[in-house]
Amino acid sequence: MRSSTPALLALSLGYFSLGTASLAVIGLSAPIGAELNITPAAAGTLVTVFSLVFALAAPLASVLLGRMCRKRALLLGLGLMIVGGAAAALAPDFATLTSARVLAGLGAGVFGPAASAVGSTVVPAEQRPRALATVFAGMTAATVLGVPLSASAGGVVGWRWAMMGVVVLTAVAFGLVAWLLGPITPGPAPSARVFGQMVRATGVLPMVSTTLLFMTAQFVVYGVAGAYLAARFGATQSAISLVLFIFGIVGIIGNVSGPRAYRRLGGALTIALALAGLAIALLALSGAPSSLALGTAVFAFWAFFSSLFMAPQQTRLVELQPEQRGILLALNASAIYLGMSLGSLLGSGLLPELGARPLSVLALVPLACAGTAHVASVRTPIFVRDRITEGKDHVRADPRLP
Repeated sequence: MRSSTPALLALSLGYFSLGTASLAVIGLSAPIGAELNITPAAAGTLVTVFSLVFALAAPLASVLLGRMCRKRALLLGLGLMIVGGAAAALAPDFATLTSARVLAGLGAGVFGPAASAVGSTVVPAEQRPRALATVFAGMTAATVLGVPLSASAGGVVGWRWAMMGVVVLTAVAFGLVAWLLGPITPGPAPSARVFGQMVRATGVLPMVSTTLLFMTAQFVVYGVAGAYLAARFGATQSAISLVLFIFGIVGIIGNVSGPRAYRRLGGALTIALALAGLAIALLALSGAPSSLALGTAVFAFWAFFSSLFMAPQQTRLVELQPEQRGILLALNASAIYLGMSLGSLLGSGLLPELGARPLSVLALVPLACAGTAHVASVRTPIFVRDRITEGKDHVRADPRLP
């Protein structure tokens, strides 16, 4: 049997380019603002634009493109990201740049859920947690290398060439996906009615809500990480880069550990552990002395439990209804980016008003709501539909799930 590892790595590279494209603006906002005569804060809204478009496009794409071969859907998404990225790099003004980000966000909304769905398809069921962790590792790696490298490149060759570098990376991912993946037959073609049934299916909303609120809690602080570290721990720009690099490295370790925790503890307990770890980190950020070394340690602790969450949560959703994994993973991807957007907006708006120390306490509010949603997903009996048709549904309990 042909190894699935090269294909999974190609999908991971696509996710790396997606993550870098979405977040690189954080490090490029100053040069973008200077050239286009806008404030850095206005340039920072380009992250929100990308995230919101992704959040809307991901579930819609699963319905509108449900009959398309999944390999073609992957290439379509990457192609839109390439065109949107190139248009952004060449944009003469902020309006054009914003429009280009919309196009790139649409491509990301097509590619991201399809990549996770394909990653869970090309391996046996018992290897799904590892496969999903491999694919999503690209997003984690983007926070380690993609964002810092884009910021550094922007300072050396300018923000336009930095963005064009991401376009080249996306083109490489396009070529590898085209080469390494064969045609992949889509699952049952979802209609709008089927989509609505899946949203209302027992257990889906609590799981997706957990993802949304977990990401919101994180990005209340992480969305303004540079300003937060400077205000809370007196970090210089070089120190901020180092802390975020450590955050990403430890995050990769957490991402790799997720499938192992899933096998040993089960999905429900692994998610509870991730929630508890983030709660401890946020409390520590609030109460710790203003020591940069201690702050770095807390950020590293946070990074591990943050990345422990994603692969097990995706696996739980896939096992909820394997035949409709495309819709479920699209909903989860939408929740990820919507949470990033909401958390970043809260953090950027409240940091100047409240200061750094209370900000991590505020993040505990959506995290507590995430815990409540997770408890609901565990306590509610989870059922799997053998098939969903326009006229009848057959439901059975799935003993594999908590």
